[in-house]
Amino acid sequence: MKKKTRAPKKSTSKQKTPTPRSPRAAWTVATSARRPAAERIAAFAEAPLAVDESDANLQAILNTLRDEKEPIKVRLAALQSLQAASFSAVTYPSWRSDYIATLRTVAEDPDPEMRQRALGILAREKDGFAQKKLLEGLQNPDKALLTPEKALQLLSYDVHSEAYTVARKIANDPPNPTARREALRLLAADAGSAPVFEKVLRDKSESPEIRQISAAALQALKPERLQLYAREAVLDPSEHDDMRATSLTALTQFGNAETIASDKALLKRVDKLSGEAPTKVKQGARRFLSKYGK
Repeated sequence: MKKKTRAPKKSTSKQKTPTPRSPRAAWTVATSARRPAAERIAAFAEAPLAVDESDANLQAILNTLRDEKEPIKVRLAALQSLQAASFSAVTYPSWRSDYIATLRTVAEDPDPEMRQRALGILAREKDGFAQKKLLEGLQNPDKALLTPEKALQLLSYDVHSEAYTVARKIANDPPNPTARREALRLLAADAGSAPVFEKVLRDKSESPEIRQISAAALQALKPERLQLYAREAVLDPSEHDDMRATSLTALTQFGNAETIASDKALLKRVDKLSGEAPTKVKQGARRFLSKYGK
């Protein structure tokens, strides 16, 4: 007869939950060069509150951030800790100047991720130093701290006339397609760039993505010019399907109802597209006809 095997007894002891470190203890671990990098990074996640405790704590974290001999992941963790503290610490105004000064230093760091993170924070703070460095890099690639496309993205946080001038040059003679796209996005807030967008919009050799960016910008800057193009695009059988769909949307959402209602050629063309066109164009045509009475 087989013996019955007993099921192992369940342990009745409860696993102990690690006691959270105090902000001071977390700060001590995070800023200690003798501790393993992984432990310091974990401690930095707990350290933001330590910024409130004393100026010595703050300076130790800022020193860690500035020190190029420190592991880059530890320095980035220090930056993230400080950034979190800047959002929540009631004392932030008292140490903001030290923080900004340190960000300006690491904005020129040898590590590209550190430069990008620091310049991103400074750009959102509308910092003049960041604006100057970003423009300088776009005008002189040898001095660039970031790629041109990333520099243009950051400049959009606080656009000045000089940024528009640089962006127009890049839009006309871009170092790469991505930079051109970002230059056009930045120019979307510049009234003087409406002719640039209309030219790009009407150029069938341009990609649909670039032309759609231009259509959105033209709607904001010169809506009547977009309406004129949109009508022509719908009537043009050689136009790209994406642009015909975009044009139908523009006419449906922003068109003048009285003008469109009397435009027999346009209505006839859209009626035909509602039955004989690729799906996205057909759907746009049906929405147009639904709004304008058919």
